[in-house]
Amino acid sequence: MNFYILLSASVVLVLAIVSLPLLNLNYFLNWQSPSSYPVADLIVRNGVLYTSDESLPFADSMAVRKGRILRVGNYSFVQELAGDVTEELDVGGKIVVPGFIDSHVHLIYGGLQMMQVGLRGVNNKDEFVRIIKEAARSAKQGSWILGGGWNNDAWGGDLPVASWIDDITPFNPVWLSRMDGHMGLANSLALKLAGITNSSEDPKGGTIMRTTNGEPTGLLIDSAMELVVSQIPENTVDERREALLIASNVALMSGVTTVVDMGRYFPAVPADLSWADFSEVYQWAHSLEIMKIRVCLFFPMETWSLLSDLINKMGHSMNQWIYFGGVKAFADGSLGSNSALFYEPYVDEPDNYGLQVTELEVLLNMTLASDLSGLQVAIHAIGDRANDLMLDMYQTVASTNGMRDRRFRIEHAQHLASGTAVRFGNQGVVASVQPDHLLDDADSAIRKLGMDRAVKESYLFGSLLAGNALLAFGSDWPVADINPLRAIKTAVKRIPHAWDHTWIPSECITVDDALKSFTISAARACFLDNDLGSLSPGKLADFVILSVNSWENFATEASASVEATYVSGVQAYP
Repeated sequence: MNFYILLSASVVLVLAIVSLPLLNLNYFLNWQSPSSYPVADLIVRNGVLYTSDESLPFADSMAVRKGRILRVGNYSFVQELAGDVTEELDVGGKIVVPGFIDSHVHLIYGGLQMMQVGLRGVNNKDEFVRIIKEAARSAKQGSWILGGGWNNDAWGGDLPVASWIDDITPFNPVWLSRMDGHMGLANSLALKLAGITNSSEDPKGGTIMRTTNGEPTGLLIDSAMELVVSQIPENTVDERREALLIASNVALMSGVTTVVDMGRYFPAVPADLSWADFSEVYQWAHSLEIMKIRVCLFFPMETWSLLSDLINKMGHSMNQWIYFGGVKAFADGSLGSNSALFYEPYVDEPDNYGLQVTELEVLLNMTLASDLSGLQVAIHAIGDRANDLMLDMYQTVASTNGMRDRRFRIEHAQHLASGTAVRFGNQGVVASVQPDHLLDDADSAIRKLGMDRAVKESYLFGSLLAGNALLAFGSDWPVADINPLRAIKTAVKRIPHAWDHTWIPSECITVDDALKSFTISAARACFLDNDLGSLSPGKLADFVILSVNSWENFATEASASVEATYVSGVQAYP
């Protein structure tokens, strides 16, 4: 009798243990005493930890050891890993988020531009001329005056011309790139050095802008820029190395711990410069152990075989600091330069539909080869027609090369025709977009495309998410500032500069979706989600402490600033 009672009790106990949803059977099978737990180097406590991990969206504490996250949860659970050498960081109830991943930057170009003449924010011709005049005063005769960041939409839309600056730069060639990198202004001396005359023909994928008399105005678009850029002396290795360090500090100040560096700022930059940056700048910084942020590098698609060989030799990363992402190409230009490719013409240029920067057959063949080698492919497409052409091409490549997890990317995906947004989700194509471009482009889009087209197809963040697209946010720095928190607010509120109302309210998204687009979705978009993108055990301990301590207020207002940035559990800013 006692035997059967004991047996029944044992069965009941086993069934109870197995059936309880909150108990993990593995805990009983693999129980460890607290003394055998690994000791944490750092415990972050008393915070509102937004994890970007669906299995545990919020927590208040986190343990870190040797640069990786050990535990996330409540303080009593995490505190079990504390030891004599454990540092505790009380964040005072502040919100803590995963380190931001900027999905599209031109890192070294951004750093270099900070060392040149800055024209960002200039809103009138006189100020434009004044800045160049000051630069000319301090320049040595014959040296190039270089700069960028100008936006003609800031002063009403009139494009600058060489005659604005010729009189004040008679002995110095000048090259000033537009903020989007798809148009630049040369003075007459620079045009002369480049051999550009009235009889010069437009190169494929580019335009030499001219007066009604056929005289070059000084403005060059897309591949035509190479005519001048090829004459400019290359930046020295030391300058490019300094640019990397400057750019890395800018990123950390904004809470960015990882960037996807797309290399060439515009199509005219020679492909070998991206490889020179890798070997002379990134590998240099890595060898000296002075990398401050993580970088995922994309290389020009025409060099796909070099990248394939490199990955076969070195693998996909260099010690969690340098990752080899894939290859990038250009389908069209930009809206601001009237070179994005559309189905319908520009309202302000009725004969202009934009530019196809790379021939479709060439692009297809390179994409087929790159994809067959297992490389991730990213293609710049802004206009509605360019986006459809790339989605069609990606579909062809996938059906030709067979099924696999390839995560094709379209960079910008700025203007989408009716029905295109849902194709991203259906085809598994990443939409790598830049919310802050909306701030500068709203007025421009309406003027260039007309109100109806602009409203129906511009910056369709909500539609892309509704179609189950993987949405990855970035800045396109130096086109726009590296500022994830501002970009999150832009995506949530969609209120352009000098506006007092939302532009296309149906495309607003939540703070939660915007944060994911800068964290876990951004990591998935470049195959880094095993290491980065969420505050999850096993992942690298990159995190940001924000200035606010109310999740409800942050979710409503989307306003905050960065108080501190940590990389591998070590404070990197301030």
